[in-house]
Amino acid sequence: MSPHRRRTVPSNASDLRIAVMRLARRLRTERASDTLTPSQLAVLATLVREGPLCPGDLAAAERVQPPSMTRILNSLQNAGMVSRTKHPSDGRQVLYAATGVAEELVIRDRERRDNWLSQRLQDLSPQERATLEAAIPVLNRLALG
Repeated sequence: MSPHRRRTVPSNASDLRIAVMRLARRLRTERASDTLTPSQLAVLATLVREGPLCPGDLAAAERVQPPSMTRILNSLQNAGMVSRTKHPSDGRQVLYAATGVAEELVIRDRERRDNWLSQRLQDLSPQERATLEAAIPVLNRLALG
């Protein structure tokens, strides 16, 4: 650490942030699609996992503003990745669902990233893998909290 840099957080917070960012960046390079943005891919993954959702629920799930979600959904609809239908019980709302093509893309993307990470995990010791496994719930709490 530079002597000119003042620490305002515990050093492990900074180290963890850097490690998580590096891993996230590396996983992004393993994406199955070069034509979709990370935000578009995240929305498709949410729709595949959760099923049809209205734009407001998607915006909340992805932690983006509703106008941003509208832009993402419009671009995905134009690309044939989502379909739009009327809400069955609320005529003022619409639901978006991933198309079959989008589902295949999300599955391929997950498999590609999981395969890359599985190969890296094999290079670790059993103790290191156990440490990472124990950290998964904690990391999820940090990410969702």
